[in-house]
Amino acid sequence: MESFSLILAIVVITALAFDFTNGFHDTANAMATTISTGALKPKVAVAMSAALNLVGAFLSVEVANTISKGLVDETGIRPEVIFAALTGAILWNLLTWLVGLPSSSSHALMGGLVGATVASAGFGAVHGEVLVTKVLLPAVAAPIVAGLATMVATRLSYGIGRDGDTPVTRKGYRAGQIASAGLVSLAHGTNDAQKTMGIITLALIAGGALSPGSNPPTWVILSAGLAIALGTYIGGWRIIRTMGKGLTDLEPRQGFAAQTSAATAILASSHLGFSLSTTHVVSGSVMGAGLGRKGGVVRWSTATRMFAAWALTLPAAALV
Repeated sequence: MESFSLILAIVVITALAFDFTNGFHDTANAMATTISTGALKPKVAVAMSAALNLVGAFLSVEVANTISKGLVDETGIRPEVIFAALTGAILWNLLTWLVGLPSSSSHALMGGLVGATVASAGFGAVHGEVLVTKVLLPAVAAPIVAGLATMVATRLSYGIGRDGDTPVTRKGYRAGQIASAGLVSLAHGTNDAQKTMGIITLALIAGGALSPGSNPPTWVILSAGLAIALGTYIGGWRIIRTMGKGLTDLEPRQGFAAQTSAATAILASSHLGFSLSTTHVVSGSVMGAGLGRKGGVVRWSTATRMFAAWALTLPAAALV
């Protein structure tokens, strides 16, 4: 029992380490466009994002329940399996961070959990319908929806304000961009922080510390929120450069449209319990903003590298 308690403690610490890497990996989701347009200074931006990530972690547990109760058979999982899942996710996160690619921490975690579960208990222990409806389909649909919404909003903003590009309007868009960036950070906390809550809750159930079907305890919610907030504050500057400048050049009204559309998609998905990739959604929004402005361009070479990383993330983390 003593060694079992030790492995459970190791799993919880490893899950919080993943949550930390998620925070510094995904800082770019909320703040890259705000920094690149000059709406906020980098240190102020990441501090605001960290605080709102922590707040968002307390708003809902739907995504956490999708992971702890829905994705795999919780009665057939041991803490060692969850440790293997987290290892795969962390290694993939670090690899993509080193090369500056905004891949999905969420899908790395989902892939790690699916791969470890299959290795331990076989394919039957993975609930395929949950994987498809709450992970894979949102992964495809959400970036497209957010991108199209951003493209339309960008075109409307330039069409309505064609003759209104003054210092006052630019200042107004920057203020709106700061507010929308805060909303993205809040949404990120409601979705990404919950994935770690779900993993820790699943580990506690597997270790016999919680009964099957339990919701995340308060200490799990708080620790997951603090870990992702700390990671966010430290920041992923390599990925911020890719998201803020590598995909397209953004003006304040484009940044405002992109962040508002992304935040709406993420919050709606969190409410429905979809384990969404905020990286995918924000990337889709940024590309939509580039396509929505007349004369705007999307750097498709960078986008192609990102798409390749997206497609590889879930199976690569599962294989690890």
